[in-house]
Amino acid sequence: MTAPQHRAIVRTGTRVRVEPRPTPRPAAGEVLLAPQTAGLCGTDLQMLRGLRGDPAPVIGHEGTALVVAAGPGVDPALAPGTRVVVNPTHPDDPSFLLGHHLDGLLQERTLIPASAVRAGLVMPLPEPLAPDGLAALLEPLATVRYAFSVLERAGVRTLLVFGDGTVGHLAVRAAGRMLGPGVRTVHVHHTDAGRAWSEGRAHRADVLLSPADGPDALPSVVGDDPVGVVLATPRDATLRCLETALRAVPGELTVDLLGGLPSDARSPLLPGVELAAVRAANCGGRPSPARVDHAVTDAGARVRLFGHRGVADHHLRDAAAELAAAPERYRDLVTHVADLDEAARIMHHLALHRDRTWQGHRLIKLAVHITPPAPTPTPT
Repeated sequence: MTAPQHRAIVRTGTRVRVEPRPTPRPAAGEVLLAPQTAGLCGTDLQMLRGLRGDPAPVIGHEGTALVVAAGPGVDPALAPGTRVVVNPTHPDDPSFLLGHHLDGLLQERTLIPASAVRAGLVMPLPEPLAPDGLAALLEPLATVRYAFSVLERAGVRTLLVFGDGTVGHLAVRAAGRMLGPGVRTVHVHHTDAGRAWSEGRAHRADVLLSPADGPDALPSVVGDDPVGVVLATPRDATLRCLETALRAVPGELTVDLLGGLPSDARSPLLPGVELAAVRAANCGGRPSPARVDHAVTDAGARVRLFGHRGVADHHLRDAAAELAAAPERYRDLVTHVADLDEAARIMHHLALHRDRTWQGHRLIKLAVHITPPAPTPTPT
């Protein structure tokens, strides 16, 4: 009998293509999933471009799936046919980082190990999300919900968002609903092309900025109210954007180092602060409430700093409820929808080129619809 196989998007260096992979059988405590919709995120792009050393050949940590098989001892709530979302970051087991340390969701079958199942990281979803790719926004919106759970405690009245990828746009869209309608939003784009895309959106920020506005634009639009900053940036841009915010904001400032940092990242504007350690202090939703560090800039200003790797399960549930309640607010962020084969072509292009354009359109979020393979015939 031929061993069962499934199709997967496999990366080897900068080459990306669909290849067959052996389909595992779940052992005790494990579940085998059939991913339905998976998203491509900024850290995935960094892996495709060789900017990160994560070993998984099959990436993808955003999306939803169906349970197709469960090993002995798995909770009956995860019976075959259950629609689930996987929390990709384990708060206690650093070896579990879905789509980074072990194979992710961009394939027709994904095995989730027992340590993640026991920790509750495979969560049933009570309602399906719309079939137009919104499931690809679930995990990134959960990271925004996490950020806002801290910023709302700081009473921010202006939200300053750096980064024009998926998370940056989600933060702008969700601010009015999660931080309150009186919060003013300022969106700092990485490129002028990114700003041009935002200008055509119904749910854009109150103020849009880009490099064309020059270095003095940001200080002129930031008021005296408490300011919250979300650094939804690639890891090689986070430090620069942090320093831009520190120079531009004269008053009370709370900063989320969401975008990641090199392990040795430091800034002369924050003497003695190990920024990577600040970000690593919160993992998988722990501790709760999140740890926030207090620092003093070289100019004597007080700043609150926090970061986070991963989210808690309740952030994912909140994000699912938000997408179900206001899908029209987020739907246009899913700019590209593809099957496995087209997604592999898009990913190969993105691995080789720095631009975010595919077939003439700016790519914000790629949602990959994954068709499960036919059941393996039972031998007679």
